[in-house]
Amino acid sequence: MNRTTPSMMLLAALFACTAAQAQTAAPAPAPAAAPASPFSFNVGLVTDYRFRGISQTRLKPALQGGVDFAHDSGFYLGVWASTIKILEDIPGGKGPVEIDIYGGYKGKINDTFSYDLGLLRYQYPRENFATTVNTTELYGALTAGPATIKYSHSIGKQTFGLPDSRGSYYLEAAATFETGIWGLTVTPHIGYQKYKGAANDVATYTDYSIALGKDLGGGFTVSATLVGTDADKGFYASPVNGKFLGKTGLVVGAKYTF
Repeated sequence: MNRTTPSMMLLAALFACTAAQAQTAAPAPAPAAAPASPFSFNVGLVTDYRFRGISQTRLKPALQGGVDFAHDSGFYLGVWASTIKILEDIPGGKGPVEIDIYGGYKGKINDTFSYDLGLLRYQYPRENFATTVNTTELYGALTAGPATIKYSHSIGKQTFGLPDSRGSYYLEAAATFETGIWGLTVTPHIGYQKYKGAANDVATYTDYSIALGKDLGGGFTVSATLVGTDADKGFYASPVNGKFLGKTGLVVGAKYTF
């Protein structure tokens, strides 16, 4: 017959008490943080879609949005779209949407300089012109601190519908600064659009802008941009109402990124 002595009972009780304390003292491991998604999405609304200073919406609002994929290695891909009116303003023209498809690589040269190299395709579904407005550009950007210089080079025979304009380019410079007032940022910008070909000189122009931006948190940002150009008023006039599409104006926008 098995017997349990008082000393054995005391030893068992002490062991049970010690085990319970050990279990209480050792907290459960915290769950691992979910890895950040390489995808991001954005949707926005602007009072006027200005592309390099020229209105694509007859100085009226546009709905915009896109999706981006960014790999830890520096490679990225993205698609962005906007409603437009500029093609439908031309008699017989079609194309209510612009779709930008791009990809490239971002890297660092050192602690001061970083770079961005890529390819961008401007696609206009349903466009029906004899000379296509679909355009492909190679681009390269160099950033130091708040400032960026970027060069975009057209590699097609036509550039945004202008015939024999291979080699046209856009050179731009911009910088973003913290104002220290209400969390506002200010971004001055200047660009030069050069269209190659003697017959296309009238299309060449300079654009300039200054933007105020505000991060509202939760993925929401708002901006107000004063933009203008020295573009030819006749060449860049709306065929519908004759308004100059490169006129100086204020563009207000809101965007949500998630």
